Amino acid sequence: MRKILLTALAAAPALFSQAQKAVTLNGELKNIDNAIEKVFISYRSGSENVTDSSSVVDGKYQFALRLQEPTIARLTASGKYGPSVSAGKTRALVFLDQANMTVTQTDSFSNVQMTGSKANAEFKKLNDSRKALNDERNKAIQQYATFAKEQNKVGMKSVETKVDSIDETIRKQYGTYVRKNSSSPIAVFALQQYAGYSIVASEVEPLFKKLPKASQATPSGKELGKAIDIAKKTGIGQVAIDFTQNDTLGNPVSLSSFRGKYVLLDFWASWCGPCRAENPNVVKAYNTYKSKGFDILSVSLDRDSAKERWLKAIHDDNLTWTHVSDLQYWNNAVAKMYGIQSIPQNFLIDPQGKIIGKNLRGEELEKKLGEIFN
Repeated sequence: MRKILLTALAAAPALFSQAQKAVTLNGELKNIDNAIEKVFISYRSGSENVTDSSSVVDGKYQFALRLQEPTIARLTASGKYGPSVSAGKTRALVFLDQANMTVTQTDSFSNVQMTGSKANAEFKKLNDSRKALNDERNKAIQQYATFAKEQNKVGMKSVETKVDSIDETIRKQYGTYVRKNSSSPIAVFALQQYAGYSIVASEVEPLFKKLPKASQATPSGKELGKAIDIAKKTGIGQVAIDFTQNDTLGNPVSLSSFRGKYVLLDFWASWCGPCRAENPNVVKAYNTYKSKGFDILSVSLDRDSAKERWLKAIHDDNLTWTHVSDLQYWNNAVAKMYGIQSIPQNFLIDPQGKIIGKNLRGEELEKKLGEIFN
């Protein structure tokens, strides 16, 4: 998504819908180094990612905002940092609402108190309720960094499992929050966190239907509704949506041309670190089962300006199967068709074209293919 400036938006009011509301965010820094010269804000307005900056004068700053719905925002300090804004405490998260708001940051830039936003009050309440889990997760991340420095792969794997477990607990808490607070101004946000990047429609859709119609009709609500519809079409047991996209030589390749085989539809990109880290596992699976009726079709989310990097990554990682892409980055037509919001992601499809597995990585992919072929 491209970034746009609020100053540019203010000059073109015709771009805004009737649902947008002009509000003010006033900020004050108390007992914090005067070296903070600017504060930046970034948030989402409708379908756009917005950034803006405000100069700090006598410890105060101000933003003029146009909001279509309550939305989360990041505040970032800029300047010659002193003790009060050092050690990673240059950022703060707040939940904006369609009302005039005041933010006060005392002793530390990240220590935020906000008035005027019902959404932020709910956001704070939700965060406070899972403080113990967040603290446990932060400790685990620090432990992971230590293991990584020591190149202790066993320790790293143990921490990864622990963090995954904590994240799943937090995800479920978001679901519980929506069940109990469907009319909350942050209910859509909480449901998005519960849904995650790989939506299980049978879990998420009932909660979405519990939201007030007004919440469903917000930009975020509409976006989530569309994602749920796509998830229903790409769930386990569904026939995989057919598509055609060009391979590395410009030749069109259709998913349906793989009928009769088990095929892994794999979404990745040369710039994606986790994808590249997973590739050895995919290569191993391919080499083990390709003679038994297993194949792979990889869809890349690379850019048109970086086609050579895509081709080099295929060669360097020894990915000797079929690759396609329209080189449109996150706007890749197939990725949008399948609701891909993060990578790596994959779909295992049977010889009849039905989806029988999703997001199978490492040992999970090996186990599933072993069940099929052995």
